[in-house]
Amino acid sequence: MNIIWVCISSLLAFSSVFSDQNTSNIKVFPAANQSTAGVTQVSYQNNQNQLQYAFNASEARKICQSLGLSIASKAQVEEALSRGLETCRYGWTDEQIAVIPRIHALANCGQNKTGLVLWRAPVTNRFDVFCFNESDAIIQLKDTVTNNPLSSSEHANSVNSTLSTSSSSTHPPSFTSTDETMSNEVEPARFVGSAQTFAGSKVVLISCICGLLFTIISLVAYLKLGRHCHLRSDEKQQQQQQQDYTQTEEWISVKTIAETTKEVQQDQRIDVDDGEE
Repeated sequence: MNIIWVCISSLLAFSSVFSDQNTSNIKVFPAANQSTAGVTQVSYQNNQNQLQYAFNASEARKICQSLGLSIASKAQVEEALSRGLETCRYGWTDEQIAVIPRIHALANCGQNKTGLVLWRAPVTNRFDVFCFNESDAIIQLKDTVTNNPLSSSEHANSVNSTLSTSSSSTHPPSFTSTDETMSNEVEPARFVGSAQTFAGSKVVLISCICGLLFTIISLVAYLKLGRHCHLRSDEKQQQQQQQDYTQTEEWISVKTIAETTKEVQQDQRIDVDDGEE
């Protein structure tokens, strides 16, 4: 029973942790539907309304997917930087490199550097993540071409560099990291389908928990029923043995009485014969 309670407690703890990271805690910059070249920075806001680094490299990719987006590549963040995107927090990219896009040098942002500041940190370090919306990028590029036409070759290069993505990543061993916290104006994510995705995830999680609890209860009931049947079988066997023993004792008693009676009768006959003589 102790093992069962431990399993249930673990499931409830996991459920609470999962439900904490819902859409109300996910923040994006720039504001929803206002990405820069299709790129937005996704952050986690704790219960004290403070931003904190919360995603390792693999979790960062899943967060973008849960929002209906893909994780941005380094080239895509560079394109967004060239179009005015500037943040003060590191975010994961598809190449598993943490970056900060900086236009102006600032002592506490990106080591006082400008451009795309890179940090090749272990994949277990926790940062924000840069997500990419391809449809937004295409629309913004078309608007840019309409307002300020480029040559065909320049436009093709811009599109290719913005829409290029990298292959899947590997995951090195665990490494302890220290979360950095810097303020950055962000607004709640309102991507189409994000709420449905998280709601669906919760439904799946609850279904899995209910299924596991049902399995555990069924197993406990089966074990108890088996034990009860085994005890009844032992009890019946003991009763049968007791009955057999009682019958044996009765038979022995009857046999003993019969033999004693026979011996007494023989002794009486012998006495009668001796008296007649």
